[in-house]
Amino acid sequence: MKEEEQGSQAMRYEGMGDPNKQERHTKTLAIRVEETLHAQLRFIAQLRETSISDEIRQAIETRIASAQDDPEIIARAQKARDELEREAAARSAAIAGFLGKQAVDAAIERPSEISAKSRTTRRSENE
Repeated sequence: MKEEEQGSQAMRYEGMGDPNKQERHTKTLAIRVEETLHAQLRFIAQLRETSISDEIRQAIETRIASAQDDPEIIARAQKARDELEREAAARSAAIAGFLGKQAVDAAIERPSEISAKSRTTRRSENE
């Protein structure tokens, strides 16, 4: 791959280039690998005319895709989701007990409904 292409590709991954695509937010990962593994990865990148970063990114994407089809991972994800929902319900109940049910119900309503109720409440209070 030519240096220009690598530079523009790096800019895209950093969320700075390609005006046709939505800005990407990226995180930097630092990993340590054995010298022989690095040499093999560098060689593969050269053969494919990509960068080491591209090869690592592709490997991560492949790993994530395979995990999303893994029944054990799916079951663990569902368990984590259920736990989050239980925690959210417990926190909501705690807030309701502290502030009162009306305050919690109002926070859950859509902003336009809250605004309309606020105007109605203010009008009735001022009368």
